[in-house]
Amino acid sequence: MNNDFDILIIDDEQVVIDSIIKIGQINNYKMDSALDAQIALKKIDINRYSLIICDIMMPGISGFQFITEMQNRNNKTPIVITTGYSTLDNAVKSLYQGAIDYIPKPFTIDEMISVMKRGINYYKLISKIESDPNSVAFVPCPPKYFRLGYSCWVNSGFDGSYLLGATDIYIKTIEDLKEIELMDIGETVHQASVIARFKSSDNTTHQLFSALSGRIIDRNEKLLKNISLLEKDPYFNGWMYRLIPSELDYEMRILTSCSSDRT
Repeated sequence: MNNDFDILIIDDEQVVIDSIIKIGQINNYKMDSALDAQIALKKIDINRYSLIICDIMMPGISGFQFITEMQNRNNKTPIVITTGYSTLDNAVKSLYQGAIDYIPKPFTIDEMISVMKRGINYYKLISKIESDPNSVAFVPCPPKYFRLGYSCWVNSGFDGSYLLGATDIYIKTIEDLKEIELMDIGETVHQASVIARFKSSDNTTHQLFSALSGRIIDRNEKLLKNISLLEKDPYFNGWMYRLIPSELDYEMRILTSCSSDRT
């Protein structure tokens, strides 16, 4: 390896790269960039990165193809996808393929700082397990659960409803969690749309994307009074919503089974 960097930006627009670099410098991150994925892959061969922020629509190798190539190389550097084509389909596809997060263009400074911080922390957690397989850096979601990306889990109930919540690794990427903002009962959500916002002690706001579409019929009021439930018991007492799904058959096919996290 020639150099260690915090973040590699891949985008075919220099103005976007410059914008992200300026945001990264707010937190003193060491930044690198590439105008296409082919150049980025050559840099990855000789440098080490804690996080990659990659556009979807680029000439040559697309962001989706880049994720696949990284997997073929068994390179586990976390990838955040960003695109001006900010449809929910693109969000779901990027998360299903292996990106840890998704951010649409145009993005705000706060949104980009949030994904940078969580992406870097995700890398630290994964690296801890890589260096010591016996360590318990985070608790994976239970085998019968499903997840969208690494952040939102879903579990079926006995009455046609489904519980949604935040995974332990997602919560652990938020340093010093202080507040949570939930949606109201009766509201309709869509897969990969924002269903909750978390605020850390440094006033950074972090968004959680929904694993399913549907109508919220209940929410865990205990979280508003005792946010530590999310940290102590994210998969049971720390559930967030009960939801009646609207596109269950289609959307479940594009979620990841948590049983695969133990293979």
